[in-house]
Amino acid sequence: MSRRKRNRQEAEDKADIDLTPMLDVVFIMLIFFIVTASFVKEQTINVNVPPENDTPPPPENSVESILIVVDSQDQITIDGRRVDLRAVRSLVAQKKAESPESSVVVRAHEDSSTETYVGIADSAYAAKAGGVSLVPYGDK
Repeated sequence: MSRRKRNRQEAEDKADIDLTPMLDVVFIMLIFFIVTASFVKEQTINVNVPPENDTPPPPENSVESILIVVDSQDQITIDGRRVDLRAVRSLVAQKKAESPESSVVVRAHEDSSTETYVGIADSAYAAKAGGVSLVPYGDK
């Protein structure tokens, strides 16, 4: 083979770039990112907050509500008595037996934890109290 043909052939060999290793690396990186990515689904809770209105409250002889007050230190009070979260279910069931149409209203301080409200709502649902409403601490 002549020197000219050999140089031309070497020049053509140098001009061809093999992309296979680069594609392999890209696919391996893609697989790595897909496997290590965390797919987190945000969970929310459904809170029944009554809309603000200027209408007067219903008369006192209407359906009673089971009022549960939570202060800023997550202390739970029912009928002026401080109770533990574990006792909420039995007290709500007892009050629901006394007046079946009553609803549960949680008056929670804005500094109280969501965990306390969720525990109260779970206890009320376990006592078959139906819906639980959340009202701000300052309102009456």
